[in-house]
Amino acid sequence: MARILFLLLLLPGCSGLTLLNAVAPNPDRTVSRVSDLSYGEGDRRAYDLYVPSAPGPHPILVFFHGGSWASGDKDGYVFAGRRFAAEGFLTAVPNYTLVPDGAYPVFMQDAAAALAAVLREAPTRGGDPARVFLVGHSAGAYIAVQLALATEFLEAEDIDPARIGAVAGLSGPYDFLPLDPGAAQAAFGRAPDLEATQPVARVGAKAPPMLLLTGTGDKTVRPRNSAVLAEALRAAGAEAALRTYDGASHTDTIIAVAFPRRLPVVRDVTEFFASKGSQL
Repeated sequence: MARILFLLLLLPGCSGLTLLNAVAPNPDRTVSRVSDLSYGEGDRRAYDLYVPSAPGPHPILVFFHGGSWASGDKDGYVFAGRRFAAEGFLTAVPNYTLVPDGAYPVFMQDAAAALAAVLREAPTRGGDPARVFLVGHSAGAYIAVQLALATEFLEAEDIDPARIGAVAGLSGPYDFLPLDPGAAQAAFGRAPDLEATQPVARVGAKAPPMLLLTGTGDKTVRPRNSAVLAEALRAAGAEAALRTYDGASHTDTIIAVAFPRRLPVVRDVTEFFASKGSQL
């Protein structure tokens, strides 16, 4: 099964994730999905909302998908929306403008606009805007973490950065200068200040608590990214927890959201968020 799941994620486009959605168990069939809520002009500026059936108010979780900032779609992450909603979170899964049109800072601006829209919509869906949590995998982990650290994006949407209760980054890149040719160059090469694009350079004492998850077998985003950011956050006086799964690959951490028995990713994230006030 592990080999099959790995091969699914290697299929071109979103087909691998579409198949993963098909084979992933549905943890709670009472969770409802509200699709294609808009947060701005353009096809990519939309999000899906996964609503727990139990009465609210529910903590809000926004999940940002990966794909090297150049691919991926919210429809490929139905399993993530369902899983976190089954854990009691009103869960949003947004799209964002992809590279090349969405090169930094555009995808960050989209992420902030998506969060602002979710916060406006949440009270009508049983969400509690006082309990807000961010999660992402790979490029999405970068977005979640950078959104919390580079506060200018939140402030541009009139969001107080202090509203972010905690962040969980799964296998994310946070310290990757000089830029490698390819995905990173395409996403960040035109940024006027490359140093400012690096989460490790944006840490401060006011950063929200962060849980950084990685695997020793990750050859796509080296585990040192999580370790270096955790160390920098602690040195700045912020809280950071590091979880390193022995032998886990880059895709294992996201597959584990669909199949929690593989790795305790969902448990680690939800317990960390609970310790930061997700559960009243």
